[in-house]
Amino acid sequence: MSTTAFRVYPNRWSILLAFMFAVAVNQLAWITFAPITGAAAAFYGVSDLSIGLLSLSFMAVYLVVSIPASWVIDTFGFRVAVGVGAILTAVFGLMRGLLAESYTWVFVAQIGIAIGQPFILNAVTKVAARWFALEERATASGLGTLAMYLGIVLGLACTPFLVLHLGIRSMLLLYGIVAIAAALVFLALARERPPTPPCPPGQDDRALVFDGLRQVLRKRDFLLLMAVFFIGLGIFNGVTTWIEDILRPRGFSIVQAGVVGGLMVAGGIVGALVLPTLSDRQRRRVPFILVALAGAIPGLLGITFATSYALLLASAFCLGFFLLSAGPIGFQYGAEIGHPTPEGTSNGLLLMMGQVSGIAFILAMDAFKSPINGSMTAALLVLSALLVLSLILATRLQESTLLTRS
Repeated sequence: MSTTAFRVYPNRWSILLAFMFAVAVNQLAWITFAPITGAAAAFYGVSDLSIGLLSLSFMAVYLVVSIPASWVIDTFGFRVAVGVGAILTAVFGLMRGLLAESYTWVFVAQIGIAIGQPFILNAVTKVAARWFALEERATASGLGTLAMYLGIVLGLACTPFLVLHLGIRSMLLLYGIVAIAAALVFLALARERPPTPPCPPGQDDRALVFDGLRQVLRKRDFLLLMAVFFIGLGIFNGVTTWIEDILRPRGFSIVQAGVVGGLMVAGGIVGALVLPTLSDRQRRRVPFILVALAGAIPGLLGITFATSYALLLASAFCLGFFLLSAGPIGFQYGAEIGHPTPEGTSNGLLLMMGQVSGIAFILAMDAFKSPINGSMTAALLVLSALLVLSLILATRLQESTLLTRS
């Protein structure tokens, strides 16, 4: 039976927008210090690596909290889970602004925000499954993932400007106020499920969380997808965390580094609008994952070698458009091939891969940068080779059968 026989409700879009607001603010909090690494290190009197730890802490905390957060999402629903995450982001975001002069308290606040992150991010495909028909879900997941990118691009582009004009304390306080607004909007608008399901019986059936976890880890395609996410998200986390350090040896300023990082994520926003929509229309996932990974390779090489600012901007946009657009398609593909594993569980496992590799890549990039001028060219070449490997692995993925059955 076609899913078009089942009703979808107009307020699904307001619920998705409220969710996107919470996602964007949480990711803004994560990336806040990446484009101002040098300035923040001078402000707090610590090393660049100590500032990098403010971002890396999100990845470390995610490894501990992800599975419990997925259990909450799949047991109590996304409204409860995302509400918890949004409140944690608001409370500790405000704390970060009020105690901004202390590196120790800012680090503690980062941990608090980081605890909230998996409660929000792991719910992307759950929101899509609760409220959207199957043929809309990659688009809905794409918009949810787009919100991650939007939060990051705002952090990368706006933070240097706000620091130069307001200072670090006022910038952090402003972000805390925005986090409170996001939590209030989500709690006011979000509803757990529509009056009637948006899909036929069977497409909304789900295994118990831990049964689903065991099932999905036995599936070859899902294991390959985890490897692809390990590389792709690790590259994104590493490049965004060290964007200023990557560009500083070539003479680029913190404002230029922020613009480059912001344009990379802006490219991801465009890609997350275009490719998942095409994937839904064509009712195919794997070809679009392959296109995204292949297109990201020249972008990363441009980030590695470009000395012209114009070429650097073009490379950043290219990398973002292709690499980040693979995310929402991959999340939805993982939910489909993992069925009946709950969406929070499959989504959480894929994101966890990026946190593990993010920690490894961030530390390795810092450890192996040139002792002469701080260049990260060698590390970026290794990441480029890994991106080629991820493309090879993705060629072994088989298309989702859930799409063909609907």
